[in-house]
Amino acid sequence: MKHFNLGPLHFQASTLTLVFILLVLAATITLGIMAVRRSARPKRTGSLEALRLLCVAFVCAMLMGPEWRTVQESDLQPEIAIIWDESLSMSTEDARKPDSIEGSETILTRRELVNRLLKTEFWKTFENNDRNRVTRSSFGATPEDADLIQKSMSGTNINEALTKTLESGQNLRAAIFIGDGDWNLGTSPIAAAQQFRLKGVPLYTLATGSDKRVPDLDLVAVNAPTYGIEGENVQIPFTIESSLGRDVRTQIRIRSDSGKERYKDITLRANSTHYDSMLWRIEKKGASKLKISIPLANGELIESNNSQEFVMSGKPESIRVLVIETLPRWEYRFIRNALSRDPGVTVDCLLLHPDLGKGDGPDYIQEFPEKLEDLQKYDVVFVGDVGIGENELSVEQANLIKGLVESQASGVVFIPGPQGKQFTLDQSDLGDLIPVELDPEKQEGLAESVETPMRLTPEGEKSLLTMLGDNESQNETIWRSLPGFYWQAPVTKAKPGSTILAVNEARRNSSGRLPILVTSRAGSGKVLYMAIDSAWRWRRGVEDLYHYRFWGQVARWMSYQRNMAAGERVRLFYTPERPKPGDFVSLAANAFDANGAPLSEGVLQVELTAPNGELSQIELPKKDDAWGRFTGQFKVSQPGEWKLKAFIPSEPSAFVEAKIISQSDAIEKTGRPARLEVLEEMAKVSRGRLVTPAKLDELVKEINALPEPQPLVNSVKLWANWIAPAILITLLALFWIGRKLNGTF
Repeated sequence: MKHFNLGPLHFQASTLTLVFILLVLAATITLGIMAVRRSARPKRTGSLEALRLLCVAFVCAMLMGPEWRTVQESDLQPEIAIIWDESLSMSTEDARKPDSIEGSETILTRRELVNRLLKTEFWKTFENNDRNRVTRSSFGATPEDADLIQKSMSGTNINEALTKTLESGQNLRAAIFIGDGDWNLGTSPIAAAQQFRLKGVPLYTLATGSDKRVPDLDLVAVNAPTYGIEGENVQIPFTIESSLGRDVRTQIRIRSDSGKERYKDITLRANSTHYDSMLWRIEKKGASKLKISIPLANGELIESNNSQEFVMSGKPESIRVLVIETLPRWEYRFIRNALSRDPGVTVDCLLLHPDLGKGDGPDYIQEFPEKLEDLQKYDVVFVGDVGIGENELSVEQANLIKGLVESQASGVVFIPGPQGKQFTLDQSDLGDLIPVELDPEKQEGLAESVETPMRLTPEGEKSLLTMLGDNESQNETIWRSLPGFYWQAPVTKAKPGSTILAVNEARRNSSGRLPILVTSRAGSGKVLYMAIDSAWRWRRGVEDLYHYRFWGQVARWMSYQRNMAAGERVRLFYTPERPKPGDFVSLAANAFDANGAPLSEGVLQVELTAPNGELSQIELPKKDDAWGRFTGQFKVSQPGEWKLKAFIPSEPSAFVEAKIISQSDAIEKTGRPARLEVLEEMAKVSRGRLVTPAKLDELVKEINALPEPQPLVNSVKLWANWIAPAILITLLALFWIGRKLNGTF
């Protein structure tokens, strides 16, 4: 490539291009001379050929890439910028102190190592003889008066910090970045490193921290429900990550703001993730602040991530249950007694006896609730050994039960019997909700000659439905001691998407052990299938203790979502219960007219109050069914308490209010390995180097040996400027006009 210039005008072209240009110019001049000699008007023709030569010469000049360059000499001293990270991840205690730094400690926090490096004033040699001026700045620090939400939202934006340094720097000679390379906000810092390279400024990265995770136990997630029933247990799932190189036996503790505590012994495997849950009994009505924590283990270096706080509310209960049965078998009688004696449950029974007619007396109703306003009040429907037929359920009634479950978040419990009546439910849509496959050739069920026990599955051991003790270890002992059963419905396997909580310990087929307790979801509601009819036998030796507790838990579990926010005429439920900023919350609601019938038209308004007080409204359009169901969603844009008010626009007094707590996981994590690969790539891209604190002297020498910053050269590429085509078009236009005029004379 040949380079040459005419003052500030610079050209560059390959040898082949220059040869081509010379040939073109020679050919143009030759043809022009020949045209003038043959012309009858040599002066006019000569002018046109000169214009043609000018056009060709201009194009040839553009082929040589002309640039107009001006050099701007800086009168400022060369600058060396030092930038360091002060984010939360820098509090990780895994930085090894080099021998050149004072102190008896071997391991420091990353932040303390940076502070000690800065105290050495290693940059002073850069300023000797006024050769350079040094600027220092930090980023990522969280204000001391920041609240928990602000702290959780703080993070590290290395790209932004480097870009600001490059933009504000004057006559930059080099930059030194001190940190762990961990970034979680903005774009990749490699993009900023590329800008440093384009400016000819090398970026040196000084690594702090270890590229291996420090020994730590991290309580990473707590998925507690937003509310529970006063006086009842709730289940609080949690997740713990261990980076310790050994198994740890420890205790997890939940403590309320009133001082009540509960413990659970757990074993955390080495370098693994532990998923578990813990029971907590709601103490009182209203909100309570809870803290879940694990103690600092031997060898663990970080204690700040061993606990989390959350808020959970207690509510009084009012559950409506409908029990439908044919023969008053023992299971039906004891379920009716358990629910009738539960102070939080109101029960209605519909006994469709094939010979004696409908049952009568306290807690009995005479007809199936045909009107939607009468049926929608039930939170749970028990379907016993009853099916489709004369003097039983009609297809329309069975379909109504399915609609109640799917559209109004109610629950349905199937408890089959030896009559096999539930096989006929397949004639209706309700049969689709049964979560198991049945054997039609054995409608009378499977009889056992000896007492057969149930066995809980791993899912059943963790489920609130099967929690008959006050803790998991006690619960396991209770289930082993429960009386078994002598009859089971002809279940072959569970349907896809369902959850098996308990199985027959003695019988199995090609699909595994026969399911006994199976749950599933249906639309907004829940389904439970119990394949035995002898849970009443659990009363042996303990009276009502476990039997009543089980069915009370079933009623509360099934009505949980339906009663998240229930008013007189509007009911609202949502998922997820504890969204994080950025999540979409799905809203579902039911609305009713003054008579209790589901609204048949219109929309439902939801007024949202964000944690910062900002108000907004969304509309929930009605679904195409007869159940007064409205659905919609909104995006959680910030952490904190979101207040919701759902109301009927035409009747603002018909409303319900709810609160959603958005708790974000801290963006910035401690205890994570330093990302040395990021620091190395940043240095490599910018033509700098990655160094460790132990080699700080080498870094100082290398920067001192850097050449002085080159003067700033401003270059305007003329061939790419809009003026170039404008000139060429003008010249060609003049040439064309001249030819036309020359032809007229």
